[in-house]
Amino acid sequence: KRHWLGGTEEELSLGRQLSLGSSAKVESSAQKTSAWRASQEFWEHLRICPQEYTCCTSEMEDKLSQQSKLEFENLVEETSHFVRTTFVSRHKKFDEFFRELLENAERSLNDMFVRTYGMLYMQNSEVFQDLFTELKRYYTGGNVNLEEMLNDFWARLLERMFQLINPQYHFTEDYLECVSKYTDQLKPFGDVPRKLKVQVTRAFIAARTFVQGLTVGREVANRVSKVSPTPGCIRALMKMLYCPYCRGLPTVKPCNNYCLNVMKGCLANQADLDTEWNLFIDAMLLVAERLEGPFNIESVMDPIDVKISEAIMNMQENSMQVSAKVFQGCGQPKPAPALRSSRSVPENFNTRFRPYNPEERPTTAAGTSLDRLVTDIKEKLKLSKKFWSTLPYTICKDERVTAGPSVEEDCWNGHTKARYLPEIMNDGLTNQINNPEVDVDITRPDTFIRQQIMALRVMTNKLKNAYNGNDVNFQDTSDETSGSGSGSGCTDDICPTEFDFITTEAPPVDSDRREVEASATQPGWSLQTLLIVFISLVLQRQWR
Repeated sequence: KRHWLGGTEEELSLGRQLSLGSSAKVESSAQKTSAWRASQEFWEHLRICPQEYTCCTSEMEDKLSQQSKLEFENLVEETSHFVRTTFVSRHKKFDEFFRELLENAERSLNDMFVRTYGMLYMQNSEVFQDLFTELKRYYTGGNVNLEEMLNDFWARLLERMFQLINPQYHFTEDYLECVSKYTDQLKPFGDVPRKLKVQVTRAFIAARTFVQGLTVGREVANRVSKVSPTPGCIRALMKMLYCPYCRGLPTVKPCNNYCLNVMKGCLANQADLDTEWNLFIDAMLLVAERLEGPFNIESVMDPIDVKISEAIMNMQENSMQVSAKVFQGCGQPKPAPALRSSRSVPENFNTRFRPYNPEERPTTAAGTSLDRLVTDIKEKLKLSKKFWSTLPYTICKDERVTAGPSVEEDCWNGHTKARYLPEIMNDGLTNQINNPEVDVDITRPDTFIRQQIMALRVMTNKLKNAYNGNDVNFQDTSDETSGSGSGSGCTDDICPTEFDFITTEAPPVDSDRREVEASATQPGWSLQTLLIVFISLVLQRQWR
């Protein structure tokens, strides 16, 4: 019966005597020959461990190679656990907070308007419901242009209110379309739409981009942490982790520097991710600062109902002037039928909103505030910087893997129990050309890792745009090569407390000129009747 190590008990015994230089005498030449052959058999067949006396067979070496591969994969996944859970847990918390914040804002607006206007609001509530629906759709990645959507909301609100304050008239769809085109010129809602547009767009751009960044970070960390070691890496791992056992040195752990060279060779492509990863983390931290400051989504959405109510009150106070100017621009509407003309403006429509009481409003969402949430995320993001380049060092610090940096003599150096002499390689693929432990083909970068690098680069660019208040659509970027989209016009990394909003969908000069012209013509309308009649006819034809 042959021993499980690869020979009979007699062969093993004689082999040990020869290989260890035993002084025991071998009585017959037949025994000498048998022992010599047995000892040669023990090491000549090994492909990875040193060609010396060993207790391992080639079959054991193959099994231990697979065991080394599994242990390495588990080590990388375990070591990257912190980074992966950071992005997973913070993404979940931020998403939960944002969705609940929107739900609270919508519920608060609905409750306030129902108490104030009752059935009148309920009959027109879809205008406000659509606003929140579009905001949610934007946040979840929908192809929504925030500027256009907000402009449409105010235009629709003006149409509804214009009919309510003029119930004695009948308005066609064409007439109401003409009314909505006066939103910018007449400013029936005061300055609220402009300010709210600035606040909502920059806050939503920052929030959506930030949560998208957490998603990308999560996906990249999850993918990269699942390594597929090359055959050269597996050989090096086996030599480092299990050849000491085959040499009869099961208690001797690998030297720390030896481990570093093996890990730098096995994780060369992962280290190349580090540069783009660090830029991505820096961009995430910059957007986080915006969320804490001028782009605070909580400070925008929490009082949005009060801001919209203020706009409606502006419209109520200026209803006669607004109606007169619309009639001049769009023409005199036809009287409503007798049944409708008997209606008057509902009394509760002229009711002002009751004073805003902060104590009645939800102060938090998802059990936290935006400031606390972002501060926590920032701290965790900072800890994840340089993660991929320091991964070999983190693994080799594990006492289960190496003897530690302080033990330089009594450690396994790949051949025996002694100091490890070769120098430590630098990080990255190209620096492994002379790696003494791992055979690395530096001419063939890992395609999968390069894909993750590109994903980080794209996300970093979006974060930089969001930091400056500019939007890059996540669904369709075909028309955004110049960075167009919703945005606050924030440039040079400086965003004042109040912006003069500049749209990116049309030249800003045109919108400014229209406002100047409109304001300049208002004082002289009552003095130049003939001219106004002519202008009214032109405007009416143009906007119809």
